[in-house]
Amino acid sequence: MSGKILFLALILFSGELFAQSFDNRLALNECSAPFFHGVASGDPLTDRIILWTRITPSGPVFPDSIEVSWRIAIDTGMTNIVNSGSGYAYSERDFTFKTDASGLQAGTWYYYDFSTSTGRSQRGRTRTAPSGYVEKARFGVVSCSNYEYGYFNAYAHLKDRNDIDAILHLGDYIYEYETGGFSASIPGRTHLPSNEIITLSDYRARYGHYRLDPDLQNLHQQYPFINIWDDHESANDAFKDGAENHDSLTEGSWQVRKSNAVRAWHEWLPVRTPDVSDSLTIYRSMEWGDLANLYMMDTRLKDRVEQVSNISSSLSDTNRTLIGPVQMNWLINEMSNASNKWNILCQQVMMAPVTVFSLALNTDQWDGYPAERDRLYSAFTSNNLNKIVVLTGDIHTSWGNDLPGSGYDASTGANSFGVEFVTTSVTSPGFPVPVGASLLQILNPHCKYVDLTEHGYLILDVDTGKCQGEWYYVGDLSTPQSQADFAKAMYVNAQESFLRDGSQITGSTQVALQAPECPIPFTGVEDNIPAILITGVYPNPALTEITAQFGTFGVQESAFELRIRDLTGKICLSSLIEVPNGKVFYGKVNIESLSKGMYQLEAVSGNKISVWKFIKE
Repeated sequence: MSGKILFLALILFSGELFAQSFDNRLALNECSAPFFHGVASGDPLTDRIILWTRITPSGPVFPDSIEVSWRIAIDTGMTNIVNSGSGYAYSERDFTFKTDASGLQAGTWYYYDFSTSTGRSQRGRTRTAPSGYVEKARFGVVSCSNYEYGYFNAYAHLKDRNDIDAILHLGDYIYEYETGGFSASIPGRTHLPSNEIITLSDYRARYGHYRLDPDLQNLHQQYPFINIWDDHESANDAFKDGAENHDSLTEGSWQVRKSNAVRAWHEWLPVRTPDVSDSLTIYRSMEWGDLANLYMMDTRLKDRVEQVSNISSSLSDTNRTLIGPVQMNWLINEMSNASNKWNILCQQVMMAPVTVFSLALNTDQWDGYPAERDRLYSAFTSNNLNKIVVLTGDIHTSWGNDLPGSGYDASTGANSFGVEFVTTSVTSPGFPVPVGASLLQILNPHCKYVDLTEHGYLILDVDTGKCQGEWYYVGDLSTPQSQADFAKAMYVNAQESFLRDGSQITGSTQVALQAPECPIPFTGVEDNIPAILITGVYPNPALTEITAQFGTFGVQESAFELRIRDLTGKICLSSLIEVPNGKVFYGKVNIESLSKGMYQLEAVSGNKISVWKFIKE
């Protein structure tokens, strides 16, 4: 062996080289090779939907692109194909692949999969948006899924209930913190990379790590997602020119970091980019027949100015913006053309005011931008807009609010502009509130329901007569399970604009069969896949070290050879590595001794090789 390879576990445990506290569920789905990060769909329209996957290269040849074929059918056996096509997954996009599958029928459940020359993906299930008369719709609403704060049990329960049309994800899909930086220290729930993510490679690695979580992967497999970002997809308390969790002196340019975060978000999520010339513009609308319009908004990265304290003299400055005039005009124009539909605003931060002894509780939400909120409310009135329902995440707690205007009467709901349902977090800890829920409601009588401790998800049940939110809580997050309990329901009648107490609604029976976990594998696929796979290398390019993600496939190997080869074929570094007690694991490789240029990292097990190209700067 020549040179120097330094391998470190992400967590040191009892002095051992590799941590023994792996989540053994975080494993490669062997029947899905080389599509180990699963499949996903999103942004459903009446005639098309985004289909997504990622390919993990394997074998002795590492291409710059991989040809991918896709197909979509109306049956789980994929015998009645309605459309198909092919394209390329490029290394410059981290081998993610998206296609906008068109030519579909409105309001229809479909099944889809992908294939390459070496394997076929698991099948996904998705559905298009309906057209014309729609009596009922039902959505799962989620937010704030911090991997280090527990298992994604809310995702598991949503997947199992099989009675919803789509998932509305209101942001904080990933978290940017370093290992232990914002964490419950649950064994096996550890971020990769271990540092706070800043570079494009960092963000890609974090998404890749999250997308190996079986609960998140399984939920993507069974339902279309409609995503927006919040702050942790970039950095905590982000705004257009910076973030609370960004130090330009030590972490470089905020605009570069924001660009990295935005690019990875578009690569790794099944979203349709509204403006290909401006990846920061994510606000878009989707019709759900004549029943509702969904308005996916951005209150974070494009136009928000910096937050100020609740005693700042500039708090009510009319020039301060949260969504900005362009998005404001877009929203009002869209809503004005929505006829008599439910107007469902899907956005990040709480819109209803919350004060404690006359001071705003949290100026990171609409309370920090009251002048713009007033302009929005005035537009509601001047355009005679009704059936307004706001969906909110971010704050890790549950709220059911009226949106009070001048002369609001809490006893009757008079002079409320609409209602707001705030979903709690999937895992992230509750927002620190200096007073309890009961006192908060006394001080803010328009807040009709408040829970400050539980985690889970919201169901939004919409029909022609009313719109109801149902909160479900999962309890313990320290162990994986798929239990959730109904806690509270509130609804707004179509002819009213304030909340009433509701009751649990029995789920729809019209949802299609779920997609099977695994496809029928290609003949000989397992023979072509090495026992040890490299599934990612970050950062790339790199200066002094790289972090490699590995997965085991087939029979568990006890050790493998790791080596680095230059473009001439010369082996520059080599070491024998013991496989830790886990099916997915990580290691750092010191590359300081290498000259600048392109290299190939190789994991050799038996007579098979998995490779990944990287650049030493």
